[in-house]
Amino acid sequence: MIGLVFLMIGPPIIFFILAIVGLIKKNSKMAKIFFILTGVYLLISFGTCGIMLSNFTLDTK
Repeated sequence: MIGLVFLMIGPPIIFFILAIVGLIKKNSKMAKIFFILTGVYLLISFGTCGIMLSNFTLDTK
């Protein structure tokens, strides 16, 4: 369970830190890429891992 939460939130935190570092070093292209990666990863991970965490099933009986 805790591994799934880390997989869901861990990489976006790292991407966000790299984006902030890019802004500090005036590398706006790198910062934009990492901000976009952060958003996309969060969107996909909350969708996929959120369904796994909520025990969602597609039983149509």
